[in-house]
Amino acid sequence: MRLLGNILWLFFGGLATGIGWWVAGLVAALTIIGIPFAIAAFRIGTFSFLPFGREIVDRPERGEGRKLLILIGNIVWIVLGGIWLALAHLFFALVLAITVIGIPFAVQHLKLAHLSLTPYGKMIVVRP
Repeated sequence: MRLLGNILWLFFGGLATGIGWWVAGLVAALTIIGIPFAIAAFRIGTFSFLPFGREIVDRPERGEGRKLLILIGNIVWIVLGGIWLALAHLFFALVLAITVIGIPFAVQHLKLAHLSLTPYGKMIVVRP
């Protein structure tokens, strides 16, 4: 079932948004300061290509200083590119939510839209 979901996902916006994530990662990688953002974009872009069978969870906290870095990273990310990726996911979610078959894909796009705004402090794990 995961394989079928992932194949259909590519046609229902997964390919376009995955490429968008990878383009954002390539642009971020052009600068030394953007390399951490590029790594996160490539990780989430890969997840965006094949999301079924994996899920997004909060990363375990390692101290107060880390929370501040995560907050700053998320704010910078939203300003530099996260808002555009979130809007792309929201667009696909709205289009797919019109049909009954598209609802599971719309829900996945909404999860990715949330991740587009706050990628730091999250990790992607394989569901058992």
